[in-house]
Amino acid sequence: MSRSFDAIVIGAGQAGPSLAGRLTAAGMSVALIERDRLGGTCVNTGCTPTKAMVASAYVARAAARAADYGVVLPGPPTTDMARVRDRAAAIASGSRDRLTDWLAGMTGLTLIRGHARFTSPDTIEVDGEALSAPKIFLNVGGRANVPPMPGIDAIDPLTNVSILDLAELPRHLVVVGGSYIGLEFAQIFRRLGARVTVVEMSPRLIAREDEEISELIRAMLVAEGIEVRTNATCIAFAAHPDGASVRVDCTEGAPEVIGSHVLLAIGRRPNTDDLGLDKAGVAIDARGYVTVDDRLATNVPGIWALGDCNGRGAFTHTAYNDYEIVAANLLDGADRKVSERVSAYALYTDPPLGRVGMTEAQARDTGRPLLVSTRPMAQVARAIEKGETTGLMKVVADAETHKILGAAILGVGGDEAIHGIIDAMHADLAYPVLQWAVPIHPTVSELIPTLLGGLKPPQT
Repeated sequence: MSRSFDAIVIGAGQAGPSLAGRLTAAGMSVALIERDRLGGTCVNTGCTPTKAMVASAYVARAAARAADYGVVLPGPPTTDMARVRDRAAAIASGSRDRLTDWLAGMTGLTLIRGHARFTSPDTIEVDGEALSAPKIFLNVGGRANVPPMPGIDAIDPLTNVSILDLAELPRHLVVVGGSYIGLEFAQIFRRLGARVTVVEMSPRLIAREDEEISELIRAMLVAEGIEVRTNATCIAFAAHPDGASVRVDCTEGAPEVIGSHVLLAIGRRPNTDDLGLDKAGVAIDARGYVTVDDRLATNVPGIWALGDCNGRGAFTHTAYNDYEIVAANLLDGADRKVSERVSAYALYTDPPLGRVGMTEAQARDTGRPLLVSTRPMAQVARAIEKGETTGLMKVVADAETHKILGAAILGVGGDEAIHGIIDAMHADLAYPVLQWAVPIHPTVSELIPTLLGGLKPPQT
């Protein structure tokens, strides 16, 4: 059996369905192939369910602090982990159902369930059926990295997927990996009532951030009762009657942590190892990511790669922007490029960290003259009024061009307030333009002009 289409999209994550929508609207026949659940990582095991759990954890924390706001509760809050899980799952299911309905009504689309593998540069095989098209788009995403660490086979570690299925609260959750995914889960489960230890090989948490941001986040987590073990240079595992033993070999503290559950949060890997890319001649890098150019085309004409599998962004919003770039170039006569994208992301602890562009350390490495300004959240009226004064605001600019190079807002509303700076950087504005805006009071964003007004050369 064989069928031909104008285009084939492999993977129904963030970029695939939207691209299929644009292509079918342009009159093309499109096959969308998905081997698992529609929606990809974000809808099923990423943003949607985890941020639902962040919300549950926020409510637990607010209830625990009720007396600070003059609200008296009859007793401390308790957690029904099964209801937390079911709420998150229901929200994810709703998103998936809406996507399913949209695709079902898409004229020109054929949704095919199964595992796609290349047999040639223009032919895909799914369960014995050959599908061909002159244009093929890869949107296959990624999965949790589970490296062959010593003793890993002796325990049953959790990943970002399996931890969502827990119906009972862990007695002691050991999170291996002190970066974005690991820290979000660490705070979620601590606030829900579990004992939590974070184990990180590096000297500090989220090492890609500036040191002051990293240290503030560590202090924030420690203040909530999370144990943090950094400099864990030799991590190993062993079975234990109480769950699992994690050898940490840190420079200080006990050399072993005993946990009831272990979460591995040590990076992601692309889902490219079982696509038959060699049969198509598609190049990948040493980590398995599909190599693409600035317009997301692979080395094989007629094949593009979008989303997490191309190594050019690891976020839902960058995957969606990949779709926008490809669709605009193919259908609108545009010439959009990945290099034009302003890098931005968030860490969804509470308070969150909103980030855009370079860190100060990265900006210093360019050798250009800099201006830097910081302001503690303890001086932000909105944060004081909400009783959430942890964090700081920081911006880095070029001293000669007055263009903003990067910014961080760690604090209440930081993931939203950062967008004013993202927009200014996207528009390539000099910072005085934003400095003289008139923001609304009382908000976090109203301090951005004040922050910009404090720009000065950094101390060496």
